[in-house]
Amino acid sequence: MRFMDQSPPFLFFTGKGGVGKTTLAAAVAVELASLGYPVHLTTSDPAAHLTETLEGSLENLRVSRIDPHAETERYRQEVLESKGKKLDKHGRALLEEDLRSPCTEEIAVFQAFSRIIREAGKKFVVMDNAPTGHTLLLPDATGAYHREVARKIIEGRHFVTPMMQLQDSERSKVLIGTLAETKPVWEAADLQADLRRAGIEPWAWIINNSLAFAHPTSPLLRQRAANELA
Repeated sequence: MRFMDQSPPFLFFTGKGGVGKTTLAAAVAVELASLGYPVHLTTSDPAAHLTETLEGSLENLRVSRIDPHAETERYRQEVLESKGKKLDKHGRALLEEDLRSPCTEEIAVFQAFSRIIREAGKKFVVMDNAPTGHTLLLPDATGAYHREVARKIIEGRHFVTPMMQLQDSERSKVLIGTLAETKPVWEAADLQADLRRAGIEPWAWIINNSLAFAHPTSPLLRQRAANELA
């Protein structure tokens, strides 16, 4: 890979559901770990099963999952112990009611993502993201957070938000997974356009399960491989 001599970047796998993002992310993470690099492989996809995909542990590889329920509960307890510490019974009840809002989960998951992305630079961080439809919620959240930090930060002070890291092609590599089929390619192209509007330039597309690349000998599979070329 071209970035091997640089600080380990954040590798962000995204794309439509069913194109094999989890398998692709796991394959890249395992290859990097086998080369001796420290790697953190994580997912925000509730349907992904990375531990089952990897079928065991590997030296240099850490596997984790952003669990919305666990992160929300951790965030609720953190807020109750800090902001709720000096509140009376009525004020604490109001705070607990506010923390039952749906946006609490979004904040909690985003904080977990922020913690993980900060590891990049010290180790490879490989993230298997949720499918298209949920994908842009993350850039939307990072964008809102970025604007809030920029609004509150002291003028002249240096800061780096997750959105800035995703937009930095040296620090982050966004990879779009797809299949060599018309609909998945169109959806990948739409996703790429959305990411570009957010100032995030995809680093590469990965065409999964390509028969053309496998050079089959069966007449039927050779025909299907020829159909992929378009």
